[in-house]
Amino acid sequence: MRIGDLLGSGTISGKSKDSRGSMLELSWGGKEPILISENVSRSFLEDGDTVIMRGCAKSENYKIGFGSCIGQVLGARDQSHKSNGLHKCLRK
Repeated sequence: MRIGDLLGSGTISGKSKDSRGSMLELSWGGKEPILISENVSRSFLEDGDTVIMRGCAKSENYKIGFGSCIGQVLGARDQSHKSNGLHKCLRK
């Protein structure tokens, strides 16, 4: 992985509301905003939001994790002047 990569977990959740796994599922496709603090709710991530992903597998005898992956959602770049990045790679 590199800075800027997006991650799709392929989450498959259970049938009950408390077993939803991704933000899209938690907000039921944006129709049910998630309360993230006393006065703030979100249906989708917004520019400036910080995302922290953590994960682990555990049983009675062990717990293994990969630590925290932290990133911030940045605004889209102005497309009127293309950078030297991805668009050149796609033309090859």
